[in-house]
Amino acid sequence: MSAADAFYITTPIYYVNDKPHIGHAYTTISCDVIARFMRLDGKRVMFLTGTDEHGQKVAKSAELKGIAPQAFTDDVSERFRELTKLLNISNDDFIRTTEPRHRDACQVLWKTLVDKGEIYLGSYAGWYSVRDEAFYQESELVGGKAPTGAEVEWVEEPSYFFRLSAWADRLLAHYERNPEAIQPASRRNEVLSFIRGGLHDLSVSRTTFSWGVPVPGDPAHVMYVWIDALTNYLTALGYPDTTDDRFKAFWPTVHHTVGKDIVRFHAVYWPAFLMAAGLTPPRRVFAHGWWTIEGEKMSKSIGNTVDPHDLVSTYGLDQTRYFLMREVPFGNDGDFSRQAMIGRINNDLANDFGNLVQRVLSMVQKNCGGKVPSPGVDAALLAQEPLIADAHGLVERVRPLIVAQSYHKALEEIWATVGAANRYIDREAPWTLRKTDPDAMARVLYILMETIRHLALVVQPFLPTSAARVLDFLGVAADDRDFKAVGTAHALLPGRDIAQPQPIFPRIDTSAPAPGAG
Repeated sequence: MSAADAFYITTPIYYVNDKPHIGHAYTTISCDVIARFMRLDGKRVMFLTGTDEHGQKVAKSAELKGIAPQAFTDDVSERFRELTKLLNISNDDFIRTTEPRHRDACQVLWKTLVDKGEIYLGSYAGWYSVRDEAFYQESELVGGKAPTGAEVEWVEEPSYFFRLSAWADRLLAHYERNPEAIQPASRRNEVLSFIRGGLHDLSVSRTTFSWGVPVPGDPAHVMYVWIDALTNYLTALGYPDTTDDRFKAFWPTVHHTVGKDIVRFHAVYWPAFLMAAGLTPPRRVFAHGWWTIEGEKMSKSIGNTVDPHDLVSTYGLDQTRYFLMREVPFGNDGDFSRQAMIGRINNDLANDFGNLVQRVLSMVQKNCGGKVPSPGVDAALLAQEPLIADAHGLVERVRPLIVAQSYHKALEEIWATVGAANRYIDREAPWTLRKTDPDAMARVLYILMETIRHLALVVQPFLPTSAARVLDFLGVAADDRDFKAVGTAHALLPGRDIAQPQPIFPRIDTSAPAPGAG
């Protein structure tokens, strides 16, 4: 396998100091969409998620519960693993930073950086935020707090440092050569501004707590959480064995998806660590925005965090996936509101797509004996029909949008074809043709069925369960559901039985209870 055939997508590994919320679901679903699309498009995909389990914050959380850190992380990590099942996530691996394979990878990377003269022993005195697991300069504090609003404390201790100050010019040169390596553009500008403002050597070890990966040869120190956590992306590919086929194929294609609050770690510290170790930096870091809840900042203290379990149980799984990917341009901040979600479900899903499928297949059941009708023309002539041509080109139009992680635009493109199909059925009125021209009715219904087949194929990454149901209704075989099935060669065969359609997206009663907060 070559890198040209491979695609590596990662979520950040989620910090195990609390239960999953809507933000975790958002990031994970977005990565699942691109992973599923790439598989359908013929790529070999590696999709990684997992949990970040070391650091002072975890140790304190465990202490407050009166349990050992490992027992604490075992429990919370399992909640994130369960989240992948709840959301129908197709990840290929789930990594935990407490695993032996990860400890070994971290220690090899550390030794490599030491051998190359990139890490040295010194002492640290400065402001540290336990919540952010980050050090801040005096000039970065706002009102005596971190820029994130977190409390800071003065820390003085021996520390190993990474020579980050030596990497500014090389980082800037890398981003000059690879302008797409940080997305969206606002985050790229933020990162470049930070680098140009001057980089300081980075403290990469701690001695005031012990819950972490021990520094090789100096067990009084544990690795700073970011050098530990970030290495997970290498660990999952078999690092330090860089001759591993997975590493050789996937690492050059790595795409990291992160929240905007951790873009600095992924787009400044991480590529510097990698280049210093003789490894290539990430192909892309995409930093998405944050969600507010009904116009308010999400906060445990005011009790408005939304549990993904409540979303799924109240609105449905694919409905939740659709809303999160459709409502907000990926990269921007967004607001979750119950009214907006119900609007998307009832209008986009139930009225537009679901009703299209129900109308067309019900007419086929009623007027064509439950069998695929004959279009009455050959494939070449059929392909010239505007709606068929539109459907045949859908994957080509959506592909660059998915590659750019512009998920809302991809869905807009798909729904443009949904709209075209609905206008076509209203214009051609097959219920009238049934009496005046049955052959024309059959052709219209066949064109609509083929359009629905293509819509179901391309919407699979977003709505995997619902798309599968539509393809089941049409009798499409399991091995005819990837993008090689686009076009006339795999078209529905006239005379084949179709299933009795059932509603795919039930309308939401506006009096339904809001999802619970917690």
